[in-house]
Amino acid sequence: MKIQIDTLAYTNNLRWLPVRHKLMLATTLFVITYFSHPTVQILIALWMSIWIVVYARIPIKTYSRLIYVAFLFWLTSVPALAFNAVDISNLASIQADLLTGFKIGSYYIYISHKGIIQVVTILTRAASALSCLYFIMLTVPFVELLQTLRKLGFPQLLTELLLLMYRFIFVLLNTASELWTAQQARFGYRTFNSSMKSLALLIGQLFQRTIENYRQISLSVESRGFNGEFRVWYPERYKPSKRYSLEAIFGCTLLILLEIFHNA
Repeated sequence: MKIQIDTLAYTNNLRWLPVRHKLMLATTLFVITYFSHPTVQILIALWMSIWIVVYARIPIKTYSRLIYVAFLFWLTSVPALAFNAVDISNLASIQADLLTGFKIGSYYIYISHKGIIQVVTILTRAASALSCLYFIMLTVPFVELLQTLRKLGFPQLLTELLLLMYRFIFVLLNTASELWTAQQARFGYRTFNSSMKSLALLIGQLFQRTIENYRQISLSVESRGFNGEFRVWYPERYKPSKRYSLEAIFGCTLLILLEIFHNA
């Protein structure tokens, strides 16, 4: 899926919208997310999903897998937030927050009402924020994003570090995938002991090959007269859309008004 995401960024239906317009939309909604209540956050997540799946024509299967991965991270935080424990002698002090629970030894394990509210709040906020992130990730090629950030005044050193990190993420993942496939073909993960041994070998080989790839890239850029600045060509043939611009302005205004009326 890592290669498909990069491909979709170049082939989606919103590819030729100006990058600045997409950044402004995603950034505005991202800011609204952190100052809004759950209802507005849910609306943001749904609206961004429409932009991604319907307007950009990103396959819903790919988008669902991205949401699923994020959902798993959220799920791991649920027990720590929803469950609490107190001494039996302090049971009376938690009655207002107690939903249900059970006794274990001298402690009482219970589900917290405030904890459940925190779980739901984190879910809605994470869903809306991630939908904004996925909108940029799936509709804007990374090289064009960096070029736009440079024009907006971001430090050149920062953008070049991001470019190198982005490049080596794919190198690292592709190398790990090749090594894992080779080990699978030799039944390297058939038993637990062989799995641990194969994993240790994979980590060692991955480190060596990553260092070797780094040396090759260093030699290649030096042989091309690298002067301390990465220059990447990209076609700046953008076509602003009045229809999408009006929808973005109207939608953001409506969401802000909903939040204002909710707090009034």
